[in-house]
Amino acid sequence: MRKAIFPLGLFGSLVWACSAAAQPTSPPHPVTPIATVQPTSPQHPVTPIAAAGRLAFVSDRDGNNEIYLINADGTGRLRLTDNPADDRGPAWSIDGERIALYSNRDGNYEIYLMGADGTGIVRLTDNPADDLNPTWTPIGGPHITFVSTRDGGVDLYGVSPDGRDVEKLTDGALAILPSWAPDGGVIAAAVNSDGNIDIFVLNTDGTKVRLTDSPAIDIAPVWSPDGTRIAFTSQRDGNNEIYVIMADGSGLTNLTNSMASDIDAAWSPDGLRIAFASDRDGETYDLYVMNADGTDVVRVTDDQANSVFPAWMPDG
Repeated sequence: MRKAIFPLGLFGSLVWACSAAAQPTSPPHPVTPIATVQPTSPQHPVTPIAAAGRLAFVSDRDGNNEIYLINADGTGRLRLTDNPADDRGPAWSIDGERIALYSNRDGNYEIYLMGADGTGIVRLTDNPADDLNPTWTPIGGPHITFVSTRDGGVDLYGVSPDGRDVEKLTDGALAILPSWAPDGGVIAAAVNSDGNIDIFVLNTDGTKVRLTDSPAIDIAPVWSPDGTRIAFTSQRDGNNEIYVIMADGSGLTNLTNSMASDIDAAWSPDGLRIAFASDRDGETYDLYVMNADGTDVVRVTDDQANSVFPAWMPDG
């Protein structure tokens, strides 16, 4: 089973770190009942779709995790990194000209930056702790936000694209997999609260607002381009599914509603579609694209390898 070599171990270690350091927060908030969409068919052929744009993603098709680029219709696959180490977490710059990633090519996980064609890769962070999950700040401030355990906890930091300025953005946030709102005002993140991982919105003043409250794990939030919705992965129905919730915490909806493992949501630049990874058609993860309401699921990749962490290239 190839799926076994594409680990969740690094994420698991961060969850463990969050759990070990968690402090009690305010009482749980009630969550709106979940709406569901109709289950999709069990098999999804690779079919050209009316989806413009390109997706960066991670695959172990060549034996280890590397960053690739593919058109949203499944054509034009291109390998961007070529290193025996583990390269993950591609994150596009706002102008689409650069990709941030994290890699252990120099011993431990650090943040790197390369051109959109894979050239000119440079290391931005240099710390004995692991630096993970880069995401670009939409406006002002440190241009790349990332997760690090460098001060003993699990917090968010910012680094400039030249790697010279590193700034700690949170203190004791226990937050992973951050996503900036399009206006740059707040961050959605998976946060440990009372020993469980839920979706919170982090304000710049250090306060936070809970959006989900489930005994299952809710992770990997991503803002819609218009800032009104957040897609994320949850195990609340017994397996990994893609959900969407309004920015105020209302309207929780299961988009994928399948028996498979559906993970790693990524919005298209126009907000009309969501790319994600799923093992619904085999023992490995492939990339799929669906409408933002969960309909019309189309398979993008078809390999005997894992393809995950899709990131849609911004327009222009």
